[in-house]
Amino acid sequence: MIYYIQSTNQYVASNQPFTFDGNQYPENWIMLSTDEDKSAIGMQLVVAQNARANDAYYWVTETRNGPTLTYINTPKDLDQTKANCKSQINGTAYSILFPSDWMVVKATETSTPIAPAWNTWRQSIRTTAAGYTTAITNAADMPALEAVMSSITWPHDPDYVAPQQSTTP
Repeated sequence: MIYYIQSTNQYVASNQPFTFDGNQYPENWIMLSTDEDKSAIGMQLVVAQNARANDAYYWVTETRNGPTLTYINTPKDLDQTKANCKSQINGTAYSILFPSDWMVVKATETSTPIAPAWNTWRQSIRTTAAGYTTAITNAADMPALEAVMSSITWPHDPDYVAPQQSTTP
């Protein structure tokens, strides 16, 4: 947390020692002081007027005006961000498929068939990745791209067992 002292136009972080009116305050003073202690020296909590955007999609800077903090969220280059998102999708698909790649190698080397459920699941991972890649390509702006990336769900492998919900009150 950041505080502002108007009389000296001074910003102080909650874990930072500071000097005010000739007095030195230790780094833990803000954490240990009461609201009345802070108010007595004119200290105000700095409050954000808007939300900080996701750094994956926006360049985020901030401006302070007294006890007011404003985030300036400037969209990054859409095409480059789309490329990064596609790379993330493909990397995730690879990571999901990698542990079962041995089945494909074994099937190739020994002519042992892969269980149909595993073939279906592996294909569903590739289909899911392709679908999200298309959605990324079609995203018209940064909010649309964020919406695609925040909605990603991957199919569970055939051996997945859902966690049991606790019945204890």
